[in-house]
Amino acid sequence: MLSHRILVVPLIAGSILLASSCSDDSTQPTPTTDQLEPAKVAVQQGSPDDPVALARSVPGFGGFFVDEQGTPTIYLKDAGQRGAAERALTPWFSSRGRGVATMRVRKADFDWADLDRWFTQASADALGVPGVVFTDADEARNRVHIGVEHAAAASQVRSVLARLGIPAGAVIVEVTQPIKQLATLRGSVRPVVAGVQINFPGFLCSVGFNASRNGIRGFVTASHCTSTQGGVENTPYWQPLQTVNPTQIARETVDPIYTTGGSCPAGRRCRRSDASFARYINSTQNTLGRIARTSSTNKTNLTIVGNWTVTSDATSSSFTVGQQVNKVGRTTGWSQGPVSATCVNVNVSGTSITQLCQTVVSATVGAGDSGSDVFAITSGTNVKLDGVLWGGSSDGTIFVFSPLANVKGELGALTTH
Repeated sequence: MLSHRILVVPLIAGSILLASSCSDDSTQPTPTTDQLEPAKVAVQQGSPDDPVALARSVPGFGGFFVDEQGTPTIYLKDAGQRGAAERALTPWFSSRGRGVATMRVRKADFDWADLDRWFTQASADALGVPGVVFTDADEARNRVHIGVEHAAAASQVRSVLARLGIPAGAVIVEVTQPIKQLATLRGSVRPVVAGVQINFPGFLCSVGFNASRNGIRGFVTASHCTSTQGGVENTPYWQPLQTVNPTQIARETVDPIYTTGGSCPAGRRCRRSDASFARYINSTQNTLGRIARTSSTNKTNLTIVGNWTVTSDATSSSFTVGQQVNKVGRTTGWSQGPVSATCVNVNVSGTSITQLCQTVVSATVGAGDSGSDVFAITSGTNVKLDGVLWGGSSDGTIFVFSPLANVKGELGALTTH
């Protein structure tokens, strides 16, 4: 959805961990801004990617998602509104070659307008509670969903909800793992393509995707895959390692600072993407629109057998819950899984950073996968570029990425293919 959710991520795997490649620099300038909201991307009326718009078309709408069996499912307070829901969602079903008759209806306890309002009310205050991992308006559970690291945080969150007058029954508060930034270690690849290992002083990350910015060729990776997250300090990059190939391939040139105020929770610094741009130097060969491809999603399979080809870019900051997406990174290779939450506001574990409107995916990840490309397969080896991975759970079962629309909104216009 286009509204914000907040998630506390320690990017690694198993819990959402952001194995940060750099410490939280409290001396970094933190100017205030009232413009943290991303430019709204036009979304088709009735599209499940925009629940707020769908709620305007379908009375009593409470959420839409694709369940684990692949069944499109909608929450309605009144099952008699199924006809209105089918009319609103016909374009979505038609684009996937499915009939609206396959849609399952579940009884909604709450309509989306209320959930979205309660989410907005609860988000800023709840995210300020130590130990809160995320806040979400959950399409698949018809509830506001708040993840916490421990019972003490859960108790504090419930007190916040009571003070705000938000019904306890409308909110699920449960213990989950924190989310952190990823960073940690493989072969020399020329031309450089997305998904391969890069080395910057003391750390390892992955190339997100090659791009042209203002006519200058470079690559996008995670902002925390720089010497200082947020702000440009000309971080140098090597591929695969400085000790293996001492010729520097690129240097950081764009990395917006994190800001305070506006939609940013009090005491925290915010952006809408954990992304930066590095310019290729020393005549480094690189290929636009190519992502390294392995033959399987086995995380030990790191052998490149070809490329995925980027043929289009995602234009929305939100994704349908249940939609399948992929990533290729230097640590766990190619992994694939469903979107489990969309437009989530994420607190980065161990830092004062909150990433706004991010996407959570149930798929394999590991330290060093930070910066990886995220994409959806459209046909054969053709893909749509969706964003940049920056965090994950410590058990390696969940990753978080910044939508490409957010990345472009902060880094500027990018040509990806």
